[in-house]
Parts: sequence; C-alpha cells; structure tokens
Amino acid sequence: MMKAKEVRSMSAAELEKKVVELKKDLFMLRMQHATNQLDNPIKIAEVKRDIARVKTILHEKQIER
Repeated sequence: MMKAKEVRSMSAAELEKKVVELKKDLFMLRMQHATNQLDNPIKIAEVKRDIARVKTILHEKQIER
C-alpha cells in the first residue's frame, strides 16, 4: 500500500507510469481471482485505492500548473 506522502514526492510522469503499472497489477489480480488462484482478495481493493490515490494527486498536480 502506498502512502500519500510517497506519491506526492513523485513527478507527473512518474505518476502516470505508476497508474499504468497499478492497472496491470489489478488486471493480473482479477485474473488470479477468476481462476481461484488468488490467496488474498483484499489485495484487489488495496490496488484500487492506490490507483485512486495516484490519480487524485496527479489531478492536483495538473490543476497547479
């Protein structure tokens, strides 16, 4: 789980890369869940929150410009 402080220290380009990476992770977790290979389904919710956190801070940075 990412902390907001960590995310705020990243640049806009790094945040965009992080969103793509997290979306890939979410896709893989959903595939594992669908095939009953996922040990911890709470991980899906954590990744969704991380995506939302990164997108929110990215939006804040875009507004500042």
